[in-house]
Amino acid sequence: MSGAENGKTIKVHYTGKLDNGEVFDTSAEREPLEFTLGEGSLIPGFENAIIGMTPGESKTVIIPSEEAYGPHVEDMVRKVERTQLPPDFKPEVGQRLHIPQKDGMVLFVQVTEVTESDVTLDGNHPLAGENLTFDIELVE
Repeated sequence: MSGAENGKTIKVHYTGKLDNGEVFDTSAEREPLEFTLGEGSLIPGFENAIIGMTPGESKTVIIPSEEAYGPHVEDMVRKVERTQLPPDFKPEVGQRLHIPQKDGMVLFVQVTEVTESDVTLDGNHPLAGENLTFDIELVE
């Protein structure tokens, strides 16, 4: 049996947890995650952890934020006056928004604070700045 290596399509089951033990994602009740190693479709630390594993092997890895979704960048957090938002918009903490940009790109943000006068929007990935622990099983 050969080990997992870049260029191979593999299937894994996984459970991802935060430092406090909270599960943020799992494939336990779904089909295994299938992807090609080395294509960069997943966070680097996750792909690197799988290299060399053999089918049926399981492991637990801790992936530092730098190898996951990167650090939380304060420059990506903006406070917006409510007067700049559509009058019928009812912001709620945790709400995710897609904001079209002039260049055609779309900015993904999450509402992190709502006051009478302002709404705080965070453009960081929700897991930015977090170290992640994954239980991984290489299925095939």
